[in-house]
Amino acid sequence: MYKPNVERILESLSPSDVVLDIGGWACPFNRANFILDVEPFETRGFYRTFGAPSSQGGEREYFTKDTWLQRDLCDRTPFPFADKEIDFVVCSHTLEDIRDPLWVCSEMIRIAKSGYIEVPSRIAESCRGWEYPREAGLSHHRWLVTIKDNSIDFLMKYHLIHTHWRFSLPASYLQALPEERKVQWMFWEESFAYTERLTHGMAAQIAELERFVESVRPYPRSLLIADKQVRKAQQLTNRVVNKAWRLMGRNLGAAKEA
Repeated sequence: MYKPNVERILESLSPSDVVLDIGGWACPFNRANFILDVEPFETRGFYRTFGAPSSQGGEREYFTKDTWLQRDLCDRTPFPFADKEIDFVVCSHTLEDIRDPLWVCSEMIRIAKSGYIEVPSRIAESCRGWEYPREAGLSHHRWLVTIKDNSIDFLMKYHLIHTHWRFSLPASYLQALPEERKVQWMFWEESFAYTERLTHGMAAQIAELERFVESVRPYPRSLLIADKQVRKAQQLTNRVVNKAWRLMGRNLGAAKEA
């Protein structure tokens, strides 16, 4: 979680506030009274494996083994809390991982009075070299997420993003990105809007990925123009070759019949 926001949350909470951390297994929010995660209590703090902090949100764990609720977040079973029972809910770097973030958003709004959501920025998730040289973002992330004002937009992270450099951002862009631009967040009260943005067909996917990359402008325009010309030439060559093979096939068929 972005460190300045951790401090902001802790300062805003009163001793009597009931706090829930959704998806906090790898780096639990210690001030949370409850943790909701698919992984068990005994294996919490997974990030220590990589030399990163194993928890956040204060030194003392307010949650216990009994208040660590192990369950599938997306099984469409209501979370075990009454409407607005939770004073504050934290959901940090979880929504981009799970198969049904819309369900989790709906349950957060139902059970909590207010909360904090944090996800990778779309810029960071579109950068190559975060985990693998030719792969954009992290391999286990399912969604490209955009937070704007009081709403969250989920766009499926299509495999197409890994297939050509023009659909993603270079590793050098990620390396130069300040920490506050690698993430995006939202403090909310009572409710927030959320939606899945759908793209139908390959052409629409290509247009969306190209639009976003061009909005960031990581590549010289001359490079994009040259690449487009090369691809047009390749497409023309492929059409000519395919037509020649079809004609050859017809001629061979006619020769056999004769």
